[in-house]
Amino acid sequence: MESLSFPILNPLLASGSSLYRKQSSRMTSSMSSSVSFATGRTSLSTVRRSRVGVVKMQAVDEDIDLKQMRDMAAAKKRWDGLLREGKVKLLTPREAGYAIQLSNKPLLDVRPSSERNKAWVKGSDWVPIFDNEDNLDAGTLSKKVTSFAMGGWWSGTPILSFNKLFLSKVEEKFPKETELIVACQKGLRSLAACELLINAGYQNIFWVQGGLESAEDEDLVTEGSQPLKLAGIGGFSEFLGWTDQQRAQAAKEGWGYRLVFTARLFGVILAADALFLGAQQLGHYIQELRGH
Repeated sequence: MESLSFPILNPLLASGSSLYRKQSSRMTSSMSSSVSFATGRTSLSTVRRSRVGVVKMQAVDEDIDLKQMRDMAAAKKRWDGLLREGKVKLLTPREAGYAIQLSNKPLLDVRPSSERNKAWVKGSDWVPIFDNEDNLDAGTLSKKVTSFAMGGWWSGTPILSFNKLFLSKVEEKFPKETELIVACQKGLRSLAACELLINAGYQNIFWVQGGLESAEDEDLVTEGSQPLKLAGIGGFSEFLGWTDQQRAQAAKEGWGYRLVFTARLFGVILAADALFLGAQQLGHYIQELRGH
C-alpha cells in the first residue's frame, strides 16, 4: 500500500510561519549586535556567529518549504493517476445531484465542522478527513496566534488536524462495495480522502470535481444557514463581503445584498474614527495629569 502524504491545507500559515521565524531570527541577531555595540563589547566573531545563525535558519526554512512543495507535487501526481486510471470516477456537482436523486448514491462530506455547520447537502453523511484543531495546548495556541497574525484574521482560515478515525468511521457507515460520492468545499481534501478509501479497499468511489463550492443552486438540495458557495469563507473579509464568492452572490442578489456590506464598511470606518479620537483624548488627559 502506497503511503499517503497529505499536503499543507493552509499555505498562508505554512509560508507565514516560515516568514515569522525568519523575521524573528533577524530581529534577534540585530538586537544582539545593537546591545553589544552599545556596551562596547561588539566583536567580529559575534557578528559572524549571528550571520551564520541567520543563514542556518533560512536554510532550514527553505528545506521545509521545498519539502512541502515536493509532497504536494507527489500527491497531485498520485491523484491524477487515480483519475486517469479510473479508480476514482469524476462527477460534476450537477451529475452528483442526479446520482443522489435518481440512483440514491450516498454523499460523503469530508469538510471540517466550520464549513459543514454553515451548509450541507440534504441527506449527506459527514466524516471529516481534517477537522478544526480545538486543543488548548501550548503548541496549538502558538499555531493559532501565528495563523491569526499572518492573515487568519482576514481570511478566517482555521487550524486543521488530520482525523485519525476517518477510515474507521467511514467503514462503520459504508461497506467496501458501496458506490460512494466524496466531496469537500473546493475538491482538494476530498481527493486525499478518495486516495485513502481506495487504498483501504473501496472500489466504487466518485469525486465531485471543484467541490461543493462550484455547485449551482439547482444542482444539489441543500440545508443550512448559508449557500454552499459561502461555507468556506470566513474572517474579516467575510464580514465586509470582500470575498470572490460574496461578489458572485451579490451579482445574483442585487443591491439589497450589497447594501448590507456597505453599511458594515461604514460602521467599521466610524468605529475606527471613534477609537482614534478616544485614544487622542486619553493621551491629552494623561499629559495633563503628568503636568500637574
